[in-house]
Amino acid sequence: MKLTGKIIMLAAGTAVLSSAVTAVAMRNALFNDDVERVGSFTEVFDQGKASAGSFTKVAQLPANHSDFTTAAESTINGVVSIKSYATPRGYSQGGNGGFFNDPFFEYFFGSPNGGNRRSQPRQQEQQRQQPSGLGSGVIISADGYIVTNNHVIDDAERLEVTLNDNRTFDATVIGTDATTDLALIKIDAKDLPVIPMGDSEALKVGEWVLAVGNPFGFTSTVTTGIVSAKSRSIGGHNNGRMGIESYIQTDAAVNPGNSGGALVNLAGELIGINTAIYSQTGNYAGYSFAVPTSIVKKVMSDLRQFGTVQRAVLGVSISDLTNEIAKEYNITAVTKGVYVGDVSDRSSAKEAGLQKNDVIIKMNDTPTDNVAQLQEQVAKYRPGDKVKVTYIRDNKTQSVDVTLRNPQGNMQMTKAGDITDLGCAFKKVDESTLRQLGLSNGVQVTGLSKGRFSDSGVKQGFIVYSINDSRVSSPEDVEKIYKAIMKSGGDEKVMILRGVYPTGKRGIYAVDLSGAE
Repeated sequence: MKLTGKIIMLAAGTAVLSSAVTAVAMRNALFNDDVERVGSFTEVFDQGKASAGSFTKVAQLPANHSDFTTAAESTINGVVSIKSYATPRGYSQGGNGGFFNDPFFEYFFGSPNGGNRRSQPRQQEQQRQQPSGLGSGVIISADGYIVTNNHVIDDAERLEVTLNDNRTFDATVIGTDATTDLALIKIDAKDLPVIPMGDSEALKVGEWVLAVGNPFGFTSTVTTGIVSAKSRSIGGHNNGRMGIESYIQTDAAVNPGNSGGALVNLAGELIGINTAIYSQTGNYAGYSFAVPTSIVKKVMSDLRQFGTVQRAVLGVSISDLTNEIAKEYNITAVTKGVYVGDVSDRSSAKEAGLQKNDVIIKMNDTPTDNVAQLQEQVAKYRPGDKVKVTYIRDNKTQSVDVTLRNPQGNMQMTKAGDITDLGCAFKKVDESTLRQLGLSNGVQVTGLSKGRFSDSGVKQGFIVYSINDSRVSSPEDVEKIYKAIMKSGGDEKVMILRGVYPTGKRGIYAVDLSGAE
């Protein structure tokens, strides 16, 4: 039967993603937690590395235990509400939008009331901002680190986090990852209740789970259901970007406002971040989807340590093994697996000897029955990590050790550049994204906070391909241009940015550096 519904992103502020896929980017949904635990996610941050595959162990309740009160009470305080603020499009202080409201022209001609943007008081800046969405987040460390969805905080100029005890904090974006739709933010607070990180790979279909969040703005809402499926790929929801999808599917009622909220087991452990629903109406219609902690844990560790995700790739073109493929290539040894359609040059797979028409059936002895399962396993590792890949070739089972590489074909770690005065960091754009956007070079804005870039209208995720007509291909290029501008004579200093957003929308911004030291 052909599916006719839509994949809805659960945050406040909707946007059409495609004719069949609508993003209700309604920035709500998270969970709170106060549970007594053996260790916590804080330990992962303290270690400074991902420790792939190791999770905090908390005693599981008996399988026949049907009282949800313990899990609900222990998680409510670990979920927060996230409100995003942004300046409405077309805004001008004189009440007129349009041509002269473009930041590029404001820099040269001034604002309608005279002066320039940077001379306006902070209070005036905040007054012109309006709430643009509501979402949720999960506290994962006692010192204020919170995980949420990327689409909850995307395009926000200011983030306001409200705890379950009604305390309110401004939040800073530590890092984002559009590929997995995850983001890490931080508030300046201590001794916060933490939801311990559970093992999503130990989760079983049919197991009871709870969703905790803020649907429709109703705070501290708990719903329950069972795990309907694991390693589910839903496709097409990620603003046209290539994404890593291996969702936990549940029938717990999740609605707009639940984005970034917690999916927990009966022991009160976080086993997923609620992200999307399948719906024809935009509201809950039976199924919801959560990013599993096997992915969340690694992405959060990377964002905390490096400011960007250390993505490892095999370097293969893959698809699910189908009856048609099996018949065409006489594959009779297995009926499930990941078919290798091609192997990239200078890739991990090529170096290890994998070939076209191989069928990958396991990674580190974990079955990979479909593409989603293989993506989930690879996403747990960093460049330089070694994994064992089991595959079928000529209907015989073979295994090989593979040293994973990054998308650039090497094993180096990448670190987002940091020019403090600009209020953001930069990361190199992978080749597949550049090809998709028709670019030959560029760096992506990440970790955007209050500063000169946001003041100039630049949004999170903007890919800069030139600054002052000079090509930029790395964070080092940006820093070099920045330093050259600051060393030049004269009082007026500006960076003219040209680039494109991952959606394909192009932009040009003038970043005023006057007065910077």
